[in-house]
Amino acid sequence: MRSLLFVPGDDARKIGKGLACAADALILDLEDAVAPARKAAARDLCRRTLENADTPKRLFVRVNALDSGGIQSDLDAVGAARPCGIVLPKCRSGADVAELARRLDVVEAAAGIAPGSIRILPIVTETALSLFGLGSYSQPVSPRLCGMMWGGEDLAADLGALANRDASGAYTVPYQLARALCLIGAAAAGVVPVDSVYTDFRDHAGLQTEAALGLRDGFSAKAAIHPDQIEPIHAAFTPSAADVAHAIRVVSAFAASDGAGVVAMDGRMLDRPHHRGALRVLGRARAAGITLPDSVVSLLEHA
Repeated sequence: MRSLLFVPGDDARKIGKGLACAADALILDLEDAVAPARKAAARDLCRRTLENADTPKRLFVRVNALDSGGIQSDLDAVGAARPCGIVLPKCRSGADVAELARRLDVVEAAAGIAPGSIRILPIVTETALSLFGLGSYSQPVSPRLCGMMWGGEDLAADLGALANRDASGAYTVPYQLARALCLIGAAAAGVVPVDSVYTDFRDHAGLQTEAALGLRDGFSAKAAIHPDQIEPIHAAFTPSAADVAHAIRVVSAFAASDGAGVVAMDGRMLDRPHHRGALRVLGRARAAGITLPDSVVSLLEHA
C-alpha cells in the first residue's frame, strides 16, 4: 500500500472519482470533510459505498474522534459493512487504539464478522498531547493496529501556529519533530508508517520531492487529498527495476549463505541491515503489483 486518498464521505461524485483512480486505498472521511449537519447522510453514503463497491482497493473510514460524541454512531453505521479499517483521528496514545478495538469487538460480534477483521490506522500527531504518547503504540495495544499516520494541519491549530511550513515549503521544527516521532513510533510498533498529506494538490513537483524524502527516511506510504496526487506518490514509492533486481540478488545471496551474518557481493561486504533493506524493497515491489520470482516470494513470506 503506497497511497491512501481521503475523500469526503458525503460526496458521491468524489467517492466515485476516488474509486476510479489508481490509489491503493481510499479513506471515506466522516470527520473534518463533513459538516455537522451532513454527518448522518455521510454515514449512510459510506455504508452503501462499502456494501456495493466492487474494487480491489482497501476501503477505510475516518470516523470522528473518541471524545467527539459521534464515533459510536459512525461505527454503528459502517461497521457491519466490513471496511478494511478505521482511521482514528486525534489519537492520543495506544490507549485510544485499545478503546477503539474494544468497540470494534462489539460491532463485529453484533454483525457476525470474524473477530479482528477491521483494522485500525490512527492519526497520531494532531494534538500537542499526542506527541508525548508516540512510544506507547509499541506496547501490546491491539493486533488490529496496522499503521500510524501523522498530520500537521490539526497540530498547527492546536499549537496556535501561523503556519507549519517555512518560505521554502519545508516543515518547521515542531512538525519535523512530529513526523520523525511518528516514523520512529511506527517502526517500534512494527506497523506501517504513513506520511502526511501534501496540501498543495497542484504542485506535483513539490509532492514528488516530499514523497521521495519520505521514502528515504523510512515511510512506506503517503496520504493524498486529490486523485491527481496519486501518480507522483506511486512514482516515489514504487521501486525501479534496477532496485528490484539488486534486492533480489541481495536476499538470494543471504539465502544461499547458510545463515551467515555477512556475505560478499560485487566487491562489498553486506550484513544483516542490508538484507533487511532489500526485503523492504521487495515488499514494496510486491505491494505495487510487481511480479517477483516464486523463490523470492517464498523468501519474503518466511522472512
